[in-house]
Amino acid sequence: MLHSTLLLAAAVPTSQAWSPTIGIVMVVANLIGVAAAANSKVKAGPALGPLTMAQVIGGASFGHLLGAGAILGLTSIGTI
Repeated sequence: MLHSTLLLAAAVPTSQAWSPTIGIVMVVANLIGVAAAANSKVKAGPALGPLTMAQVIGGASFGHLLGAGAILGLTSIGTI
């Protein structure tokens, strides 16, 4: 069991080290996520300006998923 786990860990490619380019990709993805949440019709929780807390948290969570996918995808094709 331990041997197969070590083989699996060796097969996983290493991720890209942090750079300002990766930070910019994540910030843009989070802005897209929050913009998508701002367009939702659901208004729940306390307001934080024009958005509710639920929209900010949901948008940031969705933005992190978008950003992680974008970073992994751009790294795999050699753009970053």
